[in-house]
Amino acid sequence: MKLSRILSNQNGVSRKQANALIAGGTVMVDGVVCREAAREVDRFSTVTSQGSIIQAGESAHYLMLHKPAGYLSATTDQVHKTVMELIAPDLQKDLHIAGRLDRASTGLLILTNDGNWSRRLTEPEIRIPKVYQVATASAITPVTAERFAEGIWFEFEQLRTSSARLELLGAQEARVTIYEGRYHQIKRMFHAVGNRVTALHRVSMGDIHLDGSLEPGAYRPLGKAEINSV
Repeated sequence: MKLSRILSNQNGVSRKQANALIAGGTVMVDGVVCREAAREVDRFSTVTSQGSIIQAGESAHYLMLHKPAGYLSATTDQVHKTVMELIAPDLQKDLHIAGRLDRASTGLLILTNDGNWSRRLTEPEIRIPKVYQVATASAITPVTAERFAEGIWFEFEQLRTSSARLELLGAQEARVTIYEGRYHQIKRMFHAVGNRVTALHRVSMGDIHLDGSLEPGAYRPLGKAEINSV
């Protein structure tokens, strides 16, 4: 929401008066004077005018969870356990998942209440790399890496995936880097080359790497550098 609108909505002043207060240097956003009436201010910022609080910023939460197998990447479900059940009740309000993993998959899962931040992390156009360790039912053929690099055609969506990188770790193990995050993408890519994923573990999303000290089911807040990397 624009700064001028926040002032006029919450402070009982006209938009013209709000613009004048901003231009006069009496309005602060997160403790810093702001003279831009059109500045977009989210709900996490504190806004003051002439020393009075106009908007008390909400607390933003950014959590890293080591997702165990058997939990749905969902906030609620009538049948299965969800990852939200692993989070303390006082932190659950308004949390959503930034980049889901299916129920059988494990590894890095990010939960936040900051929608703008999570969109930057997951939007395919921004091309943040997501890295997975994969085990397969059959040996991974040499042509698989070439096919992944070319992109795999998904008939249902009528699109070709962007180039993905496959690094062979063993006859039936690989590290795969993708830049999208489509529905069951890696499993469908292997299926397209005649193989089947038996285990999928997310290692990282951009510069956010799964903390090796986190046991499955444990979580911690992201550090400032991790948050700012997105």
